[in-house]
Amino acid sequence: MNQPSERARKVIPIAPVASDASSEGEIVSLYEAQKKVYPRSISGLFARWRWGMVFLTQLVFYGLPWFEWGQRQMVLFDLGARRFYIFGLVLYPQDFIYLTGLLIISALSLFLFTAVAGRLWCGFACPQTVYTEIFMWIEHKIEGDRSARMRLDNGAWTAEKIRKKFFKQVVWIAVALWTGFTFVGYFVPIRELGTELLALQGSWQIFWVLFYGFATYGNAGYMREQVCKYMCPYARFQSAMFDKDTLIVSYDVERGEPRGPRNKTVDYKAKGLGDCIDCTLCVQVCPVGIDIRKGLQYECIGCGLCVDACDTVMGKMQYPKGLIRFSTQNGVAQHWSQAQMLRRVLRPRVLIYSAVLLTLCVAMLASLVTRTPLKVDVVRDRAALSRIVAGGKLENIYRLQIMNATEGPQRYRISARGLEGLEVASESEVDIGAAESRWVAVRLQVPYGAVPAGSHPVQFDIQSVGHAAHVTEKSVFLVPR
Repeated sequence: MNQPSERARKVIPIAPVASDASSEGEIVSLYEAQKKVYPRSISGLFARWRWGMVFLTQLVFYGLPWFEWGQRQMVLFDLGARRFYIFGLVLYPQDFIYLTGLLIISALSLFLFTAVAGRLWCGFACPQTVYTEIFMWIEHKIEGDRSARMRLDNGAWTAEKIRKKFFKQVVWIAVALWTGFTFVGYFVPIRELGTELLALQGSWQIFWVLFYGFATYGNAGYMREQVCKYMCPYARFQSAMFDKDTLIVSYDVERGEPRGPRNKTVDYKAKGLGDCIDCTLCVQVCPVGIDIRKGLQYECIGCGLCVDACDTVMGKMQYPKGLIRFSTQNGVAQHWSQAQMLRRVLRPRVLIYSAVLLTLCVAMLASLVTRTPLKVDVVRDRAALSRIVAGGKLENIYRLQIMNATEGPQRYRISARGLEGLEVASESEVDIGAAESRWVAVRLQVPYGAVPAGSHPVQFDIQSVGHAAHVTEKSVFLVPR
């Protein structure tokens, strides 16, 4: 491979960071490899919240496919049968409007949540964050703490290093494959999927288990913060949803600067120092490897681990906590209390987002509650558009797809109206099994000569026998010239 030219290998000087007065500039190489981030373990309020969300989200994700609702899987998106089962709800492709509504509600929820509290979703509930946390925990348990992992990676390949690396890879792959298996289990009944995989059957199921498992292994095991920095679009457009009253992880520059190390017993204020002792723990615990003291950065995922680290140090130094804290830009600049910042939550953009979101949620819920558990599609039989049959009657043939969206078998009565003398000449009642669909041939007849030539609108009425479900579908009756 050709080597890059001298011009291509040049480095680009960029402006010095404002918060570091001693820096004369930073050099960024166009071909510099990314340095691996070795996050340090920390305990504290936000660390506990993060692990609480890990347990909650994974309990739901891994456990939900194994629960049953009646005689079927509780949550199943059966693409082969074109049915979605969500608890007691059965949705068909004709219910695509609900998916559209759900996506719109999710987008507006993201806008609202980001405007109020920044990137807390990224720091606590995003799948990339959750699985990265799980993989880093495995790495910590097998290879040791931050310094031990750094020594292990930088040291020579010994028997101990090979053993630890191999065991870590085995556990990572096992978690990734189980994650892939669970994911596919939402689209194929998970018990059947397990049987097929053990028998090495189902090529496309095997492919997607391996594909999703590989994605989990690569993203959580190796790419980690690179996904958040360079692949996730949310990090790029979040600034459009932020304002000076958005809750973010903030460093109090006025209180912390100028930073510098010192003894706990020294009067640091007499020496002109701020509260920051420049221990860099806030950088060491950051899962994306940024320095929050440089101000708001798009890489920050709002996990709050730097808050835990700084509060720990402040406690040991007997300084007030909150040098790094969740606050707003206005709150830090104007020294607002927590109550004053909370009062700014109900600002116009938040109220507009909330009103639109509430309206959509109520409309979607009302639509689901009043939804008729019966779907009907009418298709004309193009092989026999119109014909004269015995008895001197003119007949049109239709095919009706009747979809039973309930959890029990149903009997439906078929009738038609719209023309004088119109009658259903085929079977007028059909039985459809629970959550099943069936194509039914329906023959409509009128006396010959009773209707002028042309296309005439008619309506099919499908009524559930013994229930209130009722659907009316339009079609046309053709009379030849």
